[in-house]
Amino acid sequence: MLDVIDKTRRYLWAFVELAFLAVLAILLTHLILGANAGGYVQSVVDNLLQFTAAIPTQSLVGLAVVGLLIYVVAQRVK
Repeated sequence: MLDVIDKTRRYLWAFVELAFLAVLAILLTHLILGANAGGYVQSVVDNLLQFTAAIPTQSLVGLAVVGLLIYVVAQRVK
């Protein structure tokens, strides 16, 4: 049973990484081509801008601090 859970977790994490890379590729395409990138690229960028505008600055700072703490603890555990 634990093997199935571990395998599922690895597949889901791989999917998340691929989705993140796809969004980064779309952002890079928008940065390179600008307004000529196309409607889909522009809609993804607009959605990302709306999402980041809706997040308060304090939340972003808090997430950065928590991420840094997780990174430091993970390095010390190794």
